[in-house]
Amino acid sequence: MAAMPSPKVLFGFHAVGVRLKTAPASIVEMYVDATRRDARMKQFLARAAEAGVRVIEADGPRLAKLCGGVGHQGVVARVQAIEGGRTLDELLDDLADPPLLLVLDGVTDPHNLGACLRVADGAGAHAVIAPKDHACGINATVAKVASGAAETMPYFMVTNLARTLNELKERSIWIIGTAGEAEQTVYQADLAAPTALVLGAEGPGLRQLTRKTCDTLVRIPMMGAVESLNVSVASGVCLYEARRQRG
Repeated sequence: MAAMPSPKVLFGFHAVGVRLKTAPASIVEMYVDATRRDARMKQFLARAAEAGVRVIEADGPRLAKLCGGVGHQGVVARVQAIEGGRTLDELLDDLADPPLLLVLDGVTDPHNLGACLRVADGAGAHAVIAPKDHACGINATVAKVASGAAETMPYFMVTNLARTLNELKERSIWIIGTAGEAEQTVYQADLAAPTALVLGAEGPGLRQLTRKTCDTLVRIPMMGAVESLNVSVASGVCLYEARRQRG
C-alpha cells in the first residue's frame, strides 16, 4: 500500500508553506487575501515570488469557497497531488532506526487525524497507518490542522488492518494497543524496541479484532475525573514516551 497523495487544495500558512518549501513546482496557483499586507504575508509572498509561483489576489468569500471554510488565514493554494511513492514495506526496509509507527483504528474526524499527523511528525514517528473502511483520507481540513505534517508524514490506508498488524509482527515489530482497563501503563512498556502504537477513537476505542491482534495493551494513567483523552493527545503521550525511551 502506497502512502496517500496530498490534497488538491491546501490552505493556511503552515500547510501551504511546507508545500512551497518542499515542492513549489507542484503549486498550480496561490490565492491570497488582497486586504492582508502584514509582515507575515509580505514574507510569504516574497517566498512565492522567489519560487515562481503564480499568485492571484482574492476576497474573503472567494477564499472561503475555494477551501470550504473560513480558517484559511488569507492563503489558499491549488496543487497537484504528490504521490507518496514508497509502499509501507519499502519504507520499513529503508529504516536505519527501530520502527516507530502510529496506527489509528476508527479515527474518522479530519481534525483528529490532522492533529495525529502533526504529533507523529513532531515525535519522529516513521509512518501513520489506518484502515480504509474506518478512517478519513487526507483532505484540505486534515492538511490545515496538521500544519504541514500531511506533506511530510507518510500515511498509509490499508485494506485489512489486522492482516497488516500481523505482517508487522513478522518483522518483529511489537504491536501495543491502548485500552483504559489495561494493567500495564505506557510508561512501563518497552517502547525502545520496534513498536507500532495502536489507538482507537475516543469513546469506542479499539475494535475487537484489532484488540485481539495486539501483542499487549497499555493504558495512560488518568488522575482526574475524565476517563479518556482525545486520540491526538493520547498519541502525543505515547509517541513522546517512546521518543524519551529512545534517547
